[in-house]
Amino acid sequence: MTESPSRGELILYRTEDGRAAIRLRLQDGTVWLTQAEIAALFDTTPQNVTQHLRTLYGEGELVEGATCKDLLQVQQEGARSVRRTVKTYNLDAILAVGYRVRSPRGTQFRQWASTVLREYLVKGFVLDDARLKEPGGLDYFDELLRRIRDIRASEKRFYQKVRDLFKASSVDYDGTAETAKAFFATIQNKLVYAVTGRTAAELIVARADSTKPNMALTTWEGDRVRKADVTVSKNYLQADEIETLNRLTTMFLDFAEDRASRRQETRMADWIAQTDRFLAFNEREVLHGKGRMSHEQMTQIAHARFETFDTNRRAAETEDAEREADEDFARLQAEARRLSKPERKP
Repeated sequence: MTESPSRGELILYRTEDGRAAIRLRLQDGTVWLTQAEIAALFDTTPQNVTQHLRTLYGEGELVEGATCKDLLQVQQEGARSVRRTVKTYNLDAILAVGYRVRSPRGTQFRQWASTVLREYLVKGFVLDDARLKEPGGLDYFDELLRRIRDIRASEKRFYQKVRDLFKASSVDYDGTAETAKAFFATIQNKLVYAVTGRTAAELIVARADSTKPNMALTTWEGDRVRKADVTVSKNYLQADEIETLNRLTTMFLDFAEDRASRRQETRMADWIAQTDRFLAFNEREVLHGKGRMSHEQMTQIAHARFETFDTNRRAAETEDAEREADEDFARLQAEARRLSKPERKP
């Protein structure tokens, strides 16, 4: 199977002697290296790695089809791009070779792979607990907390967590899609209002501007603003507002989790009152009612503004493309004139 080198993640492994830094390609729940990279990792020769792999496959210790696959590499050689296919080997094959090489590098990598790398492959993250517990210097723990709050407060995770918590603690929980979404929107509106003084719909209508770059959004998915991005209130928040909302959201989840852990049964309507009580206790402005703008009205307005924005964006992109074409044509004409001039003889 041929894979593009742009797919997957790269994990950097530095040998303990500091003499090599190996980039492991993360794909399909494992990591992959070429024979040359395995040789560099274990401080041996590619020929030695080749011999070990032949023995492993020949003796049936490894199945070649399950541990080896082709990788398409594109390299720039002068003015041309050269495409080559090279064989790569997964973690099982890498470790098997490491056992046979019998070098300090092999032992060190196996220890790292069985702890740090395995944890990353399973969980998607690895924490250096001892380092994070140490104060002084740059406080990476604070940065870690900010990142965790941002992940925990993301709309999809928050929505799912709210559903799970209220399902466990509400005696009249209604898990149907529309009811759950409406209840989640009420909670979300109260949190957004506590930070900005506007409901999510009001915030979007107030800030969405077809005349501004990226329609005044501060964050969005992908490389350009799309229609789905303009109806997400969090996309319009400034950095300090996002930090405040994330902090308030994670505090609210802790509050809700605490109630759920103590088996305090609460009706859905009571959860709205509990949310207001939580916000008032934290000296935040409390939203009463649904606000002045419905979700349907907001969506219609935001989408209309996006159409104007997108039309202008397409026109600007066409103008830029035409200008680039004119500039390229002018350069070609200048080069043609230069080449057509006869060389002067000395």
